[in-house]
Amino acid sequence: MAILPLHEDILPMSEDYVLKSVLTHPEAKPALMDLITTFIHRKVTDVEIRNNELHSITTEEKNVRLDLNCVIDDGSQVDVEMQGSRLAGLDGGHEMLVNKSVYYLTDLHSSQKSKGIKYNKLVRTYQITFCVQNIFKQNEYITEASLRTEDGTQISNQINLTIIELGKLDDVLNKPVEEMSPIEMWSTFLRYSGDRSKRDIINKVLEKKGEIGMAGSLLASISQDDRMRAINMSQRKWQTDYDSNFLFYKEQFEEVEEELSSIKAELAEKNAELANKDAENEKLRKELLKLQSKIVE
Repeated sequence: MAILPLHEDILPMSEDYVLKSVLTHPEAKPALMDLITTFIHRKVTDVEIRNNELHSITTEEKNVRLDLNCVIDDGSQVDVEMQGSRLAGLDGGHEMLVNKSVYYLTDLHSSQKSKGIKYNKLVRTYQITFCVQNIFKQNEYITEASLRTEDGTQISNQINLTIIELGKLDDVLNKPVEEMSPIEMWSTFLRYSGDRSKRDIINKVLEKKGEIGMAGSLLASISQDDRMRAINMSQRKWQTDYDSNFLFYKEQFEEVEEELSSIKAELAEKNAELANKDAENEKLRKELLKLQSKIVE
């Protein structure tokens, strides 16, 4: 069984390019089938990866979309995505991630050939999105959705969206590995594979579930690849620079906003003073008119 060395750096599966590197490996097919089986709740007996090339990632190319676009045994389409970067700091960041997943899900579903095919013969499409940030307010870390009415009645299972919030696994980590479900074991592995402090738990997961153990062996091997480590360093630098720049401009914005608030308050005060003076002038004008009226009399 795979055992991740306790004192060696292991690349995190919560990075999109690491996830793709591991699960597109020729030896990873059983692991990929098991992951898809786990999250679409249907036994997958075969899978074909449509896009297995890895882009050359630089700091400028970080926004290239790295996902796993697959076709499973019954023809259904499955897209697996890891959202490792943090969008929470952006205005509407959570909504952006959800809408992005919906956009790619519907785009993938409508991309299948429909000419000469009855609509009831179209295959199902699944979007599985793992993310390190929290999206929804509820405590549950997995959200599954399809087309349903307001009362929850399913209209169609043609498009299916699953979002797994890997930042909500605290309760899962408190469970013995023997009591974890396949979803919990996969989620724990994907979130904490690169965390040395969780290495004991991860190794127990690898021993408990063979398909994850297979992915762990490939991850350990890939983590020693110089190119992959260089990509990891580049991506971490990009994220650090992004966070730093975001905080800098946020502080600048807050300072400008505070200054504008001060100016607005000063203008309001001046307007109030002008209004009082206008009132005093009006009062004096009326008194002057009265005096003029008396003089005429």
